[in-house]
Amino acid sequence: MALDRILLTRFRNHRDSALSGTARFNLLVGENGAGKTNVLEAISLLAPGRGLRRAALADMALRGGEAGTGTFAISARLASGAGEPVTLGTGTEPGRPTRRLVTVNGADHPASGLGEWLSLFWLTPAMDRLFMDSPGARRRCLDRMVLALEPGHARAATRLENALRERNRLLAEARDPDPQWLDAIEGQIAEAGSLVAQARARLVERLAASLAGGADGPFAHPDLAYQPGGPLDAVALSAALRQSRPRDRAAQRTLTGPHRDELAVTMAGKDQPAAECSTGEQKAMLIALTLAHAGLAAADSTRPRLLLLDEVAAHLDPLRRAALFDKLRESGAQVWMTGTEAAPFGEILGEAAVWSVADGRVDRSGPA
Repeated sequence: MALDRILLTRFRNHRDSALSGTARFNLLVGENGAGKTNVLEAISLLAPGRGLRRAALADMALRGGEAGTGTFAISARLASGAGEPVTLGTGTEPGRPTRRLVTVNGADHPASGLGEWLSLFWLTPAMDRLFMDSPGARRRCLDRMVLALEPGHARAATRLENALRERNRLLAEARDPDPQWLDAIEGQIAEAGSLVAQARARLVERLAASLAGGADGPFAHPDLAYQPGGPLDAVALSAALRQSRPRDRAAQRTLTGPHRDELAVTMAGKDQPAAECSTGEQKAMLIALTLAHAGLAAADSTRPRLLLLDEVAAHLDPLRRAALFDKLRESGAQVWMTGTEAAPFGEILGEAAVWSVADGRVDRSGPA
């Protein structure tokens, strides 16, 4: 078991929703706009980062009437099977709707440290265009996958982002930046950037090996290749940044480094870029990638594992749905899924906790 007793207070369209008595499979059923994805988003905020929608905190609070305080709160009890349960919480405070608070057992905790408690990944309809989206979207997806395996990745990624922001600020100034100050900033970029890039490269190598084994049944298989935006070694990256100063100064931004990484994806057997494949083929490759990653997490992680799958079964035929459910069972993860009706999940209804969601209300409609 992973999460139980999940509380949403003034979050999105949920004024006061509680989910308890969870199972390995957890199904949220309701009409479009009922608030199903909002529950998944709330759970996703129990990991480092901005959640599955990457929304601003101020946009997450319930609006209108007495709810218009600009604050929200999410809490969940985490049962890992060893020791006492842990309560994770996040939200905002009155008067500071843009500042995120994170707590563990009621004590303040850094958001970047949430990955130490949970291994979490999600798949949403918005990700169906991942292979056609920007390189930045693919880097974010890679980083979420890495974080599910290596919780320290969040801290390295945050240090890299902050150092890059500072270097870009210096490059954009009218006067020439202090070379010694650039040396210091580039040292930070090189140190954190090499950790980020090497972690991404390790993940892609392992995912590619898993996918090449054809272990994911009837789903189309993607071939993966990691294309680094700079040297993976810290010393080499520092030297490259120093050498590129004139070019970067002209561009007023840093043009070398892991923030320029790319994930190249082609469809196995067709040698066709994923972006040029059909919508169905892209969806199948994305599911295969998610299942391969779940297999790696099952082998690696000692932390509770969660998968959030939004509308994942809607467009799958019965054969692929059955294969998906089998793989999810094997993953050992706690799985949260949404659907407009229960019928596509008939095979697992007997082992799932089921909630009906309507107008921001959540009611238990089926025990596991």
